[in-house]
Amino acid sequence: MEHTTETQYQHPENDTQYKGLQVNSGVTSQPIVNPYRRTARRRQLSVADYVEGILKGNVSILGQAVTLIESTAEAHQAIAQEVIEKCLPYSGNSRRIGITGVPGAGKSTSIDVFGLHVLRQGGKLAVLAIDPSSERTQGSILGDKTRMEKLSQERDAFIRPSPSAGSLGGVARKTRETIVLCEAAGYDNIFVETVGVGQSETAVHSMVDFFLLIQLAGTGDELQGIKRGIMEMADGIVINKADGDNIDRANLAAGQFRNALHLFPPTPSKWRPEVLTYSGYYELGIDKVWDMIDRYFAYVKETGYFERKRNEQAKYWMIETIDEQLRAHFYQRPEVKALLEQKEMRVLNNEQSSFTAAKDVLDFYFERLRSDR
Repeated sequence: MEHTTETQYQHPENDTQYKGLQVNSGVTSQPIVNPYRRTARRRQLSVADYVEGILKGNVSILGQAVTLIESTAEAHQAIAQEVIEKCLPYSGNSRRIGITGVPGAGKSTSIDVFGLHVLRQGGKLAVLAIDPSSERTQGSILGDKTRMEKLSQERDAFIRPSPSAGSLGGVARKTRETIVLCEAAGYDNIFVETVGVGQSETAVHSMVDFFLLIQLAGTGDELQGIKRGIMEMADGIVINKADGDNIDRANLAAGQFRNALHLFPPTPSKWRPEVLTYSGYYELGIDKVWDMIDRYFAYVKETGYFERKRNEQAKYWMIETIDEQLRAHFYQRPEVKALLEQKEMRVLNNEQSSFTAAKDVLDFYFERLRSDR
């Protein structure tokens, strides 16, 4: 068998034994992207650009500024903190509402209908999230965002998932800073959703004015699946899915929660938390829930508790930030890491107590700080 051309090697059909058959080699594959088209590089925004865009309510620039806050790069953090400082005088004019509940309670559906209620009244809404499980699940709140179908289509709604990884403290601090930017951008209602039930409730409670707990009925012992500490933090408890055959069970659960609340000490605001029933799916009783929230804000502003709580929260986040920075500075020093490993081995081998080992590491750290001056 004779092969006379390169094309024959590429296409066996061109062999001389196949009379009258010729297959062309074709053309070279072309690149998908036009090589003659120049891609325009995005202009690097200055601090003034960010602040101006945020104050004008530019959602794109607001989103970019929040991304800076979430970044761990020092250069990004420096810009972000300067933007926050300049936006601070324009913040504080919103109602910050924390929303939590057991898994499956319908938080996303509830936020969807609560948010639409806010927008119908002429307000603007930002929905933020604190997701302590994000380091393990890579951001489960993204799934919640897809369930806010109606709200995500509204131009006056800004929905921001939590960072895809990070400690609870870090995620919470970034959410607190994002609130400042959202308020400066004109969002007069801020929903802070907590994805899990546990430590994140404390973080949310420390940055909101009203804390709403969503519960379900017909799941057995209604008081079993919720911690007392979370109920004590709640300014209002709502029983979701009060529709159809579940209405009686929802009313029964509401009665149980009301009885339980009588056993708790008075709240710092002296406000008596209310327990209501509603249906997020069928949008029943939404007005009653929002009327309760309106009554709460009227009450705490009249008594002066609103300002006192905001001031306490500002001091709390200052101390939290100091603690976070000190921990980072301590644990990131290579010499401290090396000494920690040595001390851990001594503690595990019962050669030294945990307390004296800790004192040795701290003494070493402070001595290094003095020598660095």
